[in-house]
Amino acid sequence: MLYLQILYSFTSDDITTTIIPISLFAVVAGPLCNFQRFFHLVFWIWLHLLHFNVANQVIDPQEDGKNKSSRPLPAGLISLEHAIRLRWALIPICLLTSACYSFQVFALSFVLTLFIIFYNELKAHEHWISKNFITAVGYACFEIGSTLIAGKDMSRLEPTAISAIILSLAVFTSTLHAQDFKDVEGDRLIGRRTLPIAFPNIARATMLVALPLWSICLSCVWGVNTLCTLAFTGYAAMVGLRFMTCNTSQAARMSCKLYSVSDVV
Repeated sequence: MLYLQILYSFTSDDITTTIIPISLFAVVAGPLCNFQRFFHLVFWIWLHLLHFNVANQVIDPQEDGKNKSSRPLPAGLISLEHAIRLRWALIPICLLTSACYSFQVFALSFVLTLFIIFYNELKAHEHWISKNFITAVGYACFEIGSTLIAGKDMSRLEPTAISAIILSLAVFTSTLHAQDFKDVEGDRLIGRRTLPIAFPNIARATMLVALPLWSICLSCVWGVNTLCTLAFTGYAAMVGLRFMTCNTSQAARMSCKLYSVSDVV
C-alpha cells in the first residue's frame, strides 16, 4: 500500500492539470472506440507522467522542498537513491507498455524518453526557451499517444485528430508558461529562468491577451455557436485577468487549474 501511495504522490499534483485534460482530449479527438480503451489511455498518460515527474524530482529535490513539500522526496516517503532507481526502471516499463499497443505508440514513448533526459539530465529546464520547447513537444507526444490508443486504429490518427493536436500544440506553446507562475519562488531559488521570472510583466500580459484570442479562433475553426463562443471567451478572459491581478503562489496554483480547464475547452 505504501508503494502505491508513493507512486500516486509523484503524480497527484498533475491529475487536474495534465491527466484529466489530456484524457478528455483523447476521448474526443480519437474518438474513443470503446469504453475499455479509456482506462488504457489514462494509464498510459499516468505512467509516462510518472516517468517524467520522477526524473524531474530527483534532479532538483531542493526545488520541491520549496515549491511542493508534500512530494515523496521532501516528505521522506522515498529516499533519493530509491527514487533514482525508479527513474531509470521506468524507461523500459514505459517502452514495453507502449509496444503492446502499436509501433507508433512505442515510437512516441521513445521520443518522450529522449526529451525527458534532455529536459532533466541535460538541464534544458533551466532556461525558458528550451524549457518551453521541450514541454510543448512532450505535451504533444502525450496527446498523440493517448489519442492513438483511444482510436479504432492505433497506428494512425484521423484527420480531425491531427487538426485538433496541431491547434492544441499552438495554444499550449503560446500559453504554457501559465504553469510556471506557481513555482516562481522555488525556480528562482535554484537559478531557473522561466518566462515569469525573466519577463514577468510580459508573461502576465500574454495570458490576458492570448487566452481570449485563442478561444475566439478555436470557436471559429470548430463552428461553435455564438452563445458558446461568448461563454468560452468570457471564461478565458477571466482566467487571463487572474494571471494579471493575482500574484500570490496560492492564487497562481488556482489560476493554473482554471487554465487547464480552459485549455481543454
